[in-house]
Amino acid sequence: MDDPVARYFDKQFGLEAVKILPGQYYSARREIVIVTVLGSCVSACLWDPALRVGGMNHFMLPGSGGAADARAPDPARLGVYAMELLINQLLKLGAERGRLVAKVFGGGSVLQGLDTLNIGNQNGGFVLDFLREEGIPVLGRDLYDVCARKVYFFPASGKVLVKRLGDARNDTIERRERDYLAKLAQPGAASDVEIFADR
Repeated sequence: MDDPVARYFDKQFGLEAVKILPGQYYSARREIVIVTVLGSCVSACLWDPALRVGGMNHFMLPGSGGAADARAPDPARLGVYAMELLINQLLKLGAERGRLVAKVFGGGSVLQGLDTLNIGNQNGGFVLDFLREEGIPVLGRDLYDVCARKVYFFPASGKVLVKRLGDARNDTIERRERDYLAKLAQPGAASDVEIFADR
């Protein structure tokens, strides 16, 4: 991971918080909240309920697992690597792969003009297929639709809160995702859930 995660104190929850951006992932075995904002990107929250350790990633494209993906400067940008990197980080913290459970979020259609590419649908389909193939049960999900989401994951308890940011497209998220897609296109780059609406 090239960019370090942003850390801050979340007054709402009274906890240390870590904010992850596209291409980042984070795991912990303590009281903390991991936060991200998703448009067409997807985040998987993985948790070992016996050890109470968990983590979350944030990826923009599924990736193929091929040679071009392997040459990517930051493999966590691609779902196929973001999932393995997160699982490996959890295993280093003592989690057991066979105990992992998942909750998955995002995959919204928020990029105007790119609807035909179905980036959000591709990401959502990828993460569900990956988890099924790996035998990791999906305990909760909030995928697709046309809204952006803010996700709060509490790895000590496995709890996830999802705030829907409205059904309208979000300019900030759309701009961030377009910039991120442009970066990926540059030479050398590889191609119990609670939901509450923003008032």
